[in-house]
Amino acid sequence: MKAEHLGIGMTSQRARDRLVEQLREMGVRHPRVLEVIRTTPRHIFVDEALASRAYENSALPIGHGQTISQPYVVARMTEALVVSGSMDRVLEIGAGCGYQTVILAQFAKRVFSVERIGALAEKLRDRTRTLGYPNIRIKHTDGGMGWPDHSPYDAILAAAAPIGVPSALRDQLKLGGRLVIPIGAAGKQELILVTRLSAGYTEEHLDWVSFVPMMQGLG
Repeated sequence: MKAEHLGIGMTSQRARDRLVEQLREMGVRHPRVLEVIRTTPRHIFVDEALASRAYENSALPIGHGQTISQPYVVARMTEALVVSGSMDRVLEIGAGCGYQTVILAQFAKRVFSVERIGALAEKLRDRTRTLGYPNIRIKHTDGGMGWPDHSPYDAILAAAAPIGVPSALRDQLKLGGRLVIPIGAAGKQELILVTRLSAGYTEEHLDWVSFVPMMQGLG
């Protein structure tokens, strides 16, 4: 890890260790998920003015009306996919600042990430090149449509909440593929795990969450 990624003070390894202990107490159990959270420098994904809060278990603004997700939610969603099947080909909806993208890239052979806000997509391209993740591909497009060119996917993670599960995302799952997604209106969003089976789809409740809504079109 580069020196600037190690952090000092409130961004130091000690602060990361405290965060991981908090996540473990909240129910995240997968050892590699916890280790990836511990070693990934979240402070470089937020504005410098917010760096001292990077290892708090809270969502933080990243501009354009978007947020970097709460570390617990990132860990919970990642763990749900990691323990349930293959992670060879993964689609991410709503890349934002790229923190969840980089977490996924440490488990998946290839991550295809879509972001509807052009400025965020361009910044993410630069950031992933700088960090050295050649297995990430980024597209500026409407997240609700997914990225059918590279489907079917082993796993899909959505970091924005539609009212219901978009059929385009379900259709891009391979047989046995899983989709973790928040659904519902603001204030009452449910995080669910959708699995594609030969007979159809199953849904499993994971948690109650709060995400920005999934918007149509480009920003």
